[in-house]
Amino acid sequence: MLNINNNVANLKHEILVQIARLMLEDNLVDGVHYIPRKMIPNGSVPARCCIYHDRELIRQRVIARLGWSLEDYNDEKPLASYAKEALKRKEPQGPMLTVLHEACNACVKSHYIVTNACQGCLARPCMMNCPKKAIEVTRHASIDPDKCINCGMCMQNCPYHAIIKIPVPCEEACPVGAISKDETGREHIDYSKCIFCGNCMRNCPFGAMMDKSQLVDVMAHMLKKRGKKKVVAMYAPAIAAQFRVKPGQLEAALMQAGFDRVWEVAVGADVCADNEAKEFEERMARGDKLMTTSCCPAYVRAVRVHVPELAPCISETKTPMHYTAEIAKKADPGCIAVFIGPCLAKRREGLDDKLVDYVLSIEEIGALLMAKNIDIASLEPAPLSIIPTASGRNFATSGGVAESVKIRLHDQSILRPAVINGLNKAGMLQLKNFGKIQSGAMPSTPATPNLVEVMACEGGCVGGPSVITNPKVAQVLLKGYVASGAADTAGDASDSSVHKD
Repeated sequence: MLNINNNVANLKHEILVQIARLMLEDNLVDGVHYIPRKMIPNGSVPARCCIYHDRELIRQRVIARLGWSLEDYNDEKPLASYAKEALKRKEPQGPMLTVLHEACNACVKSHYIVTNACQGCLARPCMMNCPKKAIEVTRHASIDPDKCINCGMCMQNCPYHAIIKIPVPCEEACPVGAISKDETGREHIDYSKCIFCGNCMRNCPFGAMMDKSQLVDVMAHMLKKRGKKKVVAMYAPAIAAQFRVKPGQLEAALMQAGFDRVWEVAVGADVCADNEAKEFEERMARGDKLMTTSCCPAYVRAVRVHVPELAPCISETKTPMHYTAEIAKKADPGCIAVFIGPCLAKRREGLDDKLVDYVLSIEEIGALLMAKNIDIASLEPAPLSIIPTASGRNFATSGGVAESVKIRLHDQSILRPAVINGLNKAGMLQLKNFGKIQSGAMPSTPATPNLVEVMACEGGCVGGPSVITNPKVAQVLLKGYVASGAADTAGDASDSSVHKD
């Protein structure tokens, strides 16, 4: 996985900031044309063949950041036309991902190579353990590509680490095989298989996989270019771990950015945990083998599409985003409800949830705050509409959902939890094994878990594909945030509503 500190992330962020500033200046249509030239000025050292190709790639990235797919890209259509259409758009459009074919490096097929670190050792474990006899050793080892099946046994057995794998990063990262090469050698996403986990997006070192932004849509509502409705922000607990804030500071920043009201989605997480605890007790009482959590939309789609035998085990409880949207719509009927989080799959969930109008990423909200020169750390905390529990805020970390359910059970001894921490290929294998247990293809025992929490992102939501802070640092920041202001009770959300406006 790429570190968040990389040039692709910087380029994507800068484009969002430029778009946000143009929106604030009421100059998007006229100004958007100049973004590629501003970002790649004359005299720049080209990343590709020339600065004109670099500008063309920036142009395409701008189109994705305006919320459009690039699969039917028209190079003769001015950026101003894309901007005009974005400003008139009534609702976001799927799919959530788009591929910049011009940016794709058309990487060669994944394979293994022998480096000059090979010592031609006497043991020759690479050759001895190759199941297809694809390796010969004279002074150095060599691999016959016609015989090699890419099993990796040679790499695993080399004592000098002289054999390395040359991967195709996006294909390697995709846990469900939704990415493959087309006839030109460039990558194609099969959206019927895709679970929108965002792994390809954050692992492509050329930034060829991009999410389609909804920032223009939200800002158009905030700037009252689309009616006079209130625009309400609903931020996931993981957001607080991205900006190093105290409780109330993010609320103040979002209000200053232009939102009319702000809700912390940990409030909805409390409702979710209450309902999942009740549902778990009911399922166990009627003799179900297991129940899985339901708050991660990438996981839910993975089951629906790839492990359907596990579908009956998914909790029927709605997600924290949904419950928070219910609260927001009740407080401000007819408002524009905007979820803010680190998750690509939430964009897909937002399309299906009538209560959620838009979904912004941490990248997008960070760009908006930068465009408005808002320094969160300097702001006085705003009062919270509802103070969530610590367990509600801990939904953002792996294991947090299962723990939140546990503390709400009447009899905690009935619980045998398990956590799948990340839906990489190994995580999908774990998921399929639980599917086999559910179908009876694998035996269950008294020790078999009966509650399975699944997070598509390793570490939980703090490790989502749109984060701007190192996930390990974010884990520490989240703990501090939880400790600094959440309610101590673990009861339902009404019990934690101790501070209302």
